[in-house]
Amino acid sequence: MKVQDLMTKDVLSVSPEASLKDVAATLVEHRISGMPVCDPVGRVLGVVSEADIVAQAGREPRRSSGLLGRLADGREAEERKANARTAGEAMTAPAITVGPLSSAYAGARLMIERGINRLPVVRGEKLVGIVTRADLVRAFLRTNTEIAREIREDVIVRTALLQPGLVRVEVEHGEVTLEGQVDRRSDARVIESLAARVPGVVGVTSKVTWRVDDESRKYRRELARTL
Repeated sequence: MKVQDLMTKDVLSVSPEASLKDVAATLVEHRISGMPVCDPVGRVLGVVSEADIVAQAGREPRRSSGLLGRLADGREAEERKANARTAGEAMTAPAITVGPLSSAYAGARLMIERGINRLPVVRGEKLVGIVTRADLVRAFLRTNTEIAREIREDVIVRTALLQPGLVRVEVEHGEVTLEGQVDRRSDARVIESLAARVPGVVGVTSKVTWRVDDESRKYRRELARTL
């Protein structure tokens, strides 16, 4: 499953010149927690969220100690945030983005690693959608049939380049069981690893066997002698 399968395409965005009051009103009206800040041609400059607005409201503006003093102690960005009046001043930048053809698994990992709740989706530099943690959670509501079909078609056939039916796939409550025989041990490991990344999969039990253990030292020594 790709990010483009989960993302919202009609994305609310805001210009960097928009006032924080207008940003707050938009967030409340549409019941969202954040949105991209874009230039006139749709390039993503940053993201402004409820957290940015609340953080700004809770800060007291600091008196300037001069440009050199601010740069020396790293207070320039802090002061800009504390005195923010527009989306461009309050936003978090640069924005962490993802491509529409990235896997849902990659998007989820990026959100977890960066501690964020949403990812603007960009093609090139332009905004084409947005994906949130809620979108990824909904992916786990997929049926067992949908999960099994993705593993058979996308993982086994398109990615691992194996013949259809070579590996049997059973899914029960998100638990995947793989059975069959493949040529190489590495093929079995790839299938198991990729199946675990399919949205909606809770766990994978692999009973796939192999004809050749291409990961053993003996195999590698024999291969080296033939080269």
